[in-house]
Amino acid sequence: MTVGGPAAARGGPESGARPVRIVLAGNPNAGKSTLFNALTGGTARVGNFPGTSVSTTSGRLSLPGGVQATLVDLPGTFSLAAASPDERVAMAAILGLGVERPDVVLVVADGPRLLRSLYLALQVMELGVPTVLAVNLMDEARSEGLDVRLDALAGELGIPVVGTVARSREGVDALLEALAEAAAGRAATPAHGWSEALDADVAAVAAALPGASGLTAASREAVARWVLLSADAEGVAPGFEAVAPVVREVRQAAGRVGRDLEAELVGTRYAWIDARGPVFLGRAGVATARSVTERIDKVLLHPVAGPVVFFAVMALAFTALFSWADPLIGLVETVFGWLGDGVGAGFDAVAAALPGLAGGIGIARDLVVEGIIGGVGSVLVFLPQIAMLFLLLAFLEDCGYLARAAHLMDRVLRAAGLPGRAFVPMLSGYACAVPAILATRTMPRFRDRLLTMLVIPLTSCSARLPVYTLLIAALFPATLWGFLPVRPLALLGMYVLSTASAVVASIVLGRTLLRQAEDAVLLELPPYRVPDPRVVVRVVYSRCTDFVREAGGIILLATVVIWAALSFPRATPEALVGPEAVAAAQAAGPAAEAALDEEVASRALEHSVAGRLGHAIEPVIAPLGYDWRMGIGLLGAFAAREVFVSTLGVVYGIGEDVDEADEGLRERLQEDRRADGRATYTPLVAMSLMVFFAFALQCLSTMAVLRKESGGWRWPLAAFAWNGALAYGAALLVFQGGRLLGFE
Repeated sequence: MTVGGPAAARGGPESGARPVRIVLAGNPNAGKSTLFNALTGGTARVGNFPGTSVSTTSGRLSLPGGVQATLVDLPGTFSLAAASPDERVAMAAILGLGVERPDVVLVVADGPRLLRSLYLALQVMELGVPTVLAVNLMDEARSEGLDVRLDALAGELGIPVVGTVARSREGVDALLEALAEAAAGRAATPAHGWSEALDADVAAVAAALPGASGLTAASREAVARWVLLSADAEGVAPGFEAVAPVVREVRQAAGRVGRDLEAELVGTRYAWIDARGPVFLGRAGVATARSVTERIDKVLLHPVAGPVVFFAVMALAFTALFSWADPLIGLVETVFGWLGDGVGAGFDAVAAALPGLAGGIGIARDLVVEGIIGGVGSVLVFLPQIAMLFLLLAFLEDCGYLARAAHLMDRVLRAAGLPGRAFVPMLSGYACAVPAILATRTMPRFRDRLLTMLVIPLTSCSARLPVYTLLIAALFPATLWGFLPVRPLALLGMYVLSTASAVVASIVLGRTLLRQAEDAVLLELPPYRVPDPRVVVRVVYSRCTDFVREAGGIILLATVVIWAALSFPRATPEALVGPEAVAAAQAAGPAAEAALDEEVASRALEHSVAGRLGHAIEPVIAPLGYDWRMGIGLLGAFAAREVFVSTLGVVYGIGEDVDEADEGLRERLQEDRRADGRATYTPLVAMSLMVFFAFALQCLSTMAVLRKESGGWRWPLAAFAWNGALAYGAALLVFQGGRLLGFE
């Protein structure tokens, strides 16, 4: 562990070598993001904290006296206990672990809930960093009849304290003055009256801390208290493994005499806060805002009306993802289709002018048009849904409703090992897994986020619908026994299967690989507020750019690789269908040439790497009822599940511009026969294929986003493996079980 030293030693504000570094910390729902916008204006830049997938935002601001500063907005956190990635990032940023140590920490307190906010402020001050306390939401505190005594706070804490209303910029100028003062001053460390036994434990751990020479004695003890508090049965927080033996010995010694170190550390701070609560906070008038919130909650949290409103809101969100984003998705596809056609026409013109280079120009044309432009399009086509989802989530969270929705669903989802906040990502998965996985960021615990991310691919996303529709319409009868509607029931059955499998997978994973002791459920219900449009826009922008930056490159590369597998090795039409067929088609006219082109495309696909792989895996997939053509379709579907339909269109010589409603493709599936004369596609084969698609993780975009959000390839590869095993096993059971029962 290496902790950054004092600012001046590294060219801090005294030397003028770099801008003052300020980090912004605070509880969720304290208006921290709104205050960040008020201080920095439009200079926000989003990035991940080094070595993590946790996003932070930074911006530039000018302090009085012309001093330039960088403000880093940390994730919202109630404490520095290192129980979640967000808390670890906050602690690392304040201590300077892996980044520059800040010159000032600006702690944002929630005015109406001041005493709870002070716990984080005390932890920050103990670390020996100059601290400024901004008591935000002062307008809400006044409307609730509260008297926040800023002078008493400043006198007791020994740091600058400023009251603010970030939305209206009230107190912002005074806050800038306080930040400039703190950057040039010294840190204040509060004394909480720790017990002698606790002081001895902390001293033992502080003495064992390596590489902390830049810290004062008081801040070394604060780090030691944090290490003790963040330690659990599995060890200490990452980066402090060297002191693990001392921590283990201290915790065991305390346990032998019946002492609870966590209770002592937390309780001492809260005892200090509670003893001074009447000094810091008084009653100045009659509450108005709280009564409004309570009246609204009587409806939104009502056992009958609450769920009705909740499902109406979720239906609106689902409609937005499915319907409202559709025109924008179509626009993206149209623009990239137009761009591909234009670039392709340019290559064709060059090939016509240079016939000797036509072969090489054709390969370059396909690479650029189908690989690169198509790959970029396959990245950007997700942006409308991602933007729509995060627009809704940011609005619902800022207005205060998302916490109520989590409260309503928490009891239901806890039975499956998930928190209430998992409902929105799970529901979003029925539209698209990519924005759904990104939506798990609203959950505070990494374990909950990871569990939700791993089960989201089991929900039936819209990309599976073309496959289901094609197979059901082509191979299932319209009715059974003259009255039972088979096709709608079959489609409904696939959605029921996906929902049930997601629930079962959540229970199994939550009790095995991701088993974790139950935490006390703490759901804060913030007051209702009008969302700040600037904050909402910043959230949407940061999520969209995050996706393009982190996952876009992987998706683009994977798209090019799959294009190459479907396109190489190249062969001339004469080599694929014979010179006689080519000559006959040319002599017969345009219609015959068009038919020949489709036949050549089909033969070229069979001749490609993907086609050869399809033949190679046929013995493996034959027990599922599949032949090599379906194998090619399955391989092509890794680019995106709906590609299965267009791949079959090429395989059967109809062309790639087909969809699930194409009658020609349906007829070819119905008419296709195996070598022994049996139908290749039957209702049983269709059921096997649909079950395979329901479970298999055949989406490179989902894999790329899962890698980003989980912090590496370990979990995406594990999910790919067990989803694949589940898909194969379930499809095998359906097909072979159906045959044993006499179905074909």
